[in-house]
Amino acid sequence: MFRRDLITVSENNFNFGKNWEKFVKYIDEKKIEKAVESLQENLKVKTLKGKSFLDIGCGSGLFSLAAMRLKADKIISFDCSEGSVNATKKIKAKYCDETNWTIMQGSVLDKEMLSKLGKFDIVYSWGVLHHTGDMYRALENIVDLIKEHGKLFIAIYNDQGVLSAVWEKIKLTYTKLPDILKMPYVIVIASVLEFMRSLKRLFSGRNPFCRASDSNRGMKSFIDWIGGYPFEVAKPEEIFNF
Repeated sequence: MFRRDLITVSENNFNFGKNWEKFVKYIDEKKIEKAVESLQENLKVKTLKGKSFLDIGCGSGLFSLAAMRLKADKIISFDCSEGSVNATKKIKAKYCDETNWTIMQGSVLDKEMLSKLGKFDIVYSWGVLHHTGDMYRALENIVDLIKEHGKLFIAIYNDQGVLSAVWEKIKLTYTKLPDILKMPYVIVIASVLEFMRSLKRLFSGRNPFCRASDSNRGMKSFIDWIGGYPFEVAKPEEIFNF
């Protein structure tokens, strides 16, 4: 069991789980295939056969499923959000009947819970630790979960100075707005972003109206991006040094 008192909960926290539950219906074999290719490329492997895989902040469960498709021997997926846990369970029920995939609710800040998981060949946490409210404590906790010669694969928001500070204000503002104003706020911010991207494409000689394809990791909207709070950043060298 996990300890709820150690899960970072605040009235300003964004409900990622709610969005992941909505995202599940968009997952199909094409997205799964892209997730599999992403794991192979980023982990520099063809297969995970004989390897254990820990998915911290599993979200929709898409990349845990990808690890299963790559024949991982053991997979544990956990998230502090009940919605994310439910989303992952739905994905497993639909696409996988393997018994070596465990899904649970828990916090990366709960060291007692983490100590019961064991050690893993692959510890994977994409775009998660910077939303915990205590990024470096979370990072310190997960380092203990890696086997000798194992791999840690994480994604952390890059510190872009003033731009990062602006993004923090944007995200915090979203969480404080009344529900009725949140979607209009997203539309305004998203429209500004798309306009700026169009200008960038125009000045670089590309078609300003040609949007990039949806990311295999992203949502169907800007909501999680604009609302994703807590929000921390770091320079790559700061993470490496730590």
